[in-house]
Amino acid sequence: MTPSSSARILRTLSRKNAFYFFTSVGNYTGHRAMSLEEFANKIREVETASLEFHLYRGDFEKWADEVLEDREITERISAVKLLEPIGNALRDQLDFTVTKRLEELKTLNS
Repeated sequence: MTPSSSARILRTLSRKNAFYFFTSVGNYTGHRAMSLEEFANKIREVETASLEFHLYRGDFEKWADEVLEDREITERISAVKLLEPIGNALRDQLDFTVTKRLEELKTLNS
């Protein structure tokens, strides 16, 4: 991975491409993430019901793959899903996974 590709993944997105957190279809939490860093922070803030809703629908993977264009984080989130965590165990797993990737990308970009 090159610094330019890590910078692309770390970029701030438009509102259109932000990740919007819901607890179910039509129930917006009021939280959105316009970058991978914001996404990492929101994982610590949103209700676990929202994390469960999005993880098991594949929403996180789809956003990471199609919007962030980061195959690595997509695969790591898929691995978390295979563990079938719920509640705070899910929050902890996602937090660890996303934060670790974020730190890797920042190191590459510096």
